[in-house]
Amino acid sequence: MPAGVVNVVCAADGARAGGRLCGAKGIKKISFTGSTEVGMAIARAATSDLKRVSLELGGNAPFIVLADADLDAAVAGALVAKFRNTGQTCVAANRFVVEAPVAAAFEARLAAAVAKLKLGRGTDAGVELGPLIDDAAVAKVTRLVTDAIARGARIVHGPVPSGTSRLVAPIVLADITSDMQLWREEIFGPVVALRTARDEADAVALANDTPDGLVAYVYTRDGARQARMAEALEAGMVGVNEGLVSAAQAPFGGVKHSGQGREGSRHGIEDYTNLKYVATRVS
Repeated sequence: MPAGVVNVVCAADGARAGGRLCGAKGIKKISFTGSTEVGMAIARAATSDLKRVSLELGGNAPFIVLADADLDAAVAGALVAKFRNTGQTCVAANRFVVEAPVAAAFEARLAAAVAKLKLGRGTDAGVELGPLIDDAAVAKVTRLVTDAIARGARIVHGPVPSGTSRLVAPIVLADITSDMQLWREEIFGPVVALRTARDEADAVALANDTPDGLVAYVYTRDGARQARMAEALEAGMVGVNEGLVSAAQAPFGGVKHSGQGREGSRHGIEDYTNLKYVATRVS
């Protein structure tokens, strides 16, 4: 890169540094990746001189398994979508919605697969799940799991987090309801929350029951169902029979409270350009 093109500013006070950037006259565009709360604050600050803003914010991704799905493929996709980086990604599957005819079978297969995951230090051989990022993350996961169990969630696999270690073992919970905190909040940890849907329409309604809309996953063999679900799901990205949607050539971003604008692909580049229309009369 030519000198001055890329500049890195490290600041202990993010609000102060971000405020200066939002108010700087020479800056025409801001791209932010982080929480919805901070993203909204940046959007408000950027209106002072109408800066363009791209926001890649929080997610609450549904992972839908319909009755005609290949359950082995769905389990494999669930492991990727849920447990990559120990569940600490904005595109991590958060709410598992399974159509009633295959709910029990998917639960059993997923729990068996989760039981084989190895937790430990990332430098140790064979480890697949590492620690959560800090003590606050451990406290949040512990709170969400404890609240769900208190409200009637059933433990399918795994111990309840003790809150004493950043190595949090994966846990699978079933019988999830809308009043549980983990249905509303982004988990950011190795917790599977299973809920049964009556049919396809119910699965869509449950999946869209969130102010967020970053990514959604759906497993079904039926081509017509695939098209219907992709259109009906309120998300900026949809993985159809695919648990890993991120790719440099794909437009990455969400709708609703998950943000605006896109990163990656030509759509991400175009967000940094201005469209100019020129009308010329040839005499």
